[in-house]
Amino acid sequence: MKFNYCKSIVQSVTACKKLSILAFLLLSIHVHLHAQQLRVVVAGLNHDHIHNVLHAFNEGRVNIVGIAEPNKQLWQKFGKLYHLPDSLFDTDLKKLVQLKKPDAVLGYNEVANHLKIVQICAPLHVPVMVEKPLAATLAQAEQIEQLANQYHIKVLTNYETTWYASYHDVYNTVNADSIGLIRKMVVHDGHQGPKEIGCSPEFLSWLTDPVLNGAGALNDFGCYGADLMTWFMKGRKPIAVTAITRHYKPNVYPKVEDDATIIVEYPEATGQIEGSWNWPFSIKDLEVFGQTGYLHALNGTDITSRMRENRKGSKTAPALAAPINDPITYLTAVLRNQLPGTDDLSSLKYNMIVMEILDAAKRSAASGKRVIL
Repeated sequence: MKFNYCKSIVQSVTACKKLSILAFLLLSIHVHLHAQQLRVVVAGLNHDHIHNVLHAFNEGRVNIVGIAEPNKQLWQKFGKLYHLPDSLFDTDLKKLVQLKKPDAVLGYNEVANHLKIVQICAPLHVPVMVEKPLAATLAQAEQIEQLANQYHIKVLTNYETTWYASYHDVYNTVNADSIGLIRKMVVHDGHQGPKEIGCSPEFLSWLTDPVLNGAGALNDFGCYGADLMTWFMKGRKPIAVTAITRHYKPNVYPKVEDDATIIVEYPEATGQIEGSWNWPFSIKDLEVFGQTGYLHALNGTDITSRMRENRKGSKTAPALAAPINDPITYLTAVLRNQLPGTDDLSSLKYNMIVMEILDAAKRSAASGKRVIL
């Protein structure tokens, strides 16, 4: 009897030790994961892409330590949607950055105000990632580049298509010399129109403004193709740009064009960028024609191909591996020196070329002439 009693005590102590060890391990994992999270301040809530980072926050993939937004109605809107505490919000970005000392600031505001974010963050040596495009105008982009270089900070640009597995698969296939030299690239981007698809009033108010967005569909969707072509051309600038813009819906978008076609010339290849708010459906695709074959990324996953001998194929691209599979993972890797972030789709170097292409396209559309770079 005494033996059984003692045995019971030993078993209880052993069980407690196991539970303590398990609790310690779980706590250690939680602390480790929290330490791995990027600490960010969000600048702006009037860009509808904000839902992406707020979902990431709720899923524990990023640690938002502050949100700077002048419109307090948006505090209430997103506070309710994502169960955000009032203490997270402020109207003053500089104050938040100085107080919270984040790893980076994420810009979800008017494109024309990306420069203001960098003007605040650069002297404080805080990196910045903004939603595409980098800026509303080339002049603003040049100021951003000057500040980034002066204060040695990363300024990156996030595009939805950067994380498309199909685009990376096409890029790798081309680099494996499976279709010969690139001769033509075609990129279609857009949808039925921002008003037609139900964009928020706060987003529409600046997206359809020639100053705050820098243009209409030309900036909004032309930037995707310009970025992708700069990537496929490995950071080389085009030799010339020709563009036409159309205004099919002046009653809906009175201030800006709603359709743009941009021809980008390289010494050995031509790119055609089709950005529009007039597609019959949402579209983001990429076509690359080489000397001996053709690759078409239909969306983020599916690819069709056709070779010279009329051999046709189709495939689903394998999922992208970290750290190039989403913007937060990528940004974390860049800030921790696991990726350079200097010659890729998000890099400042490539996006300065994007801004040169968009600027030339605007000048070409206005003048009706081919613009030589």
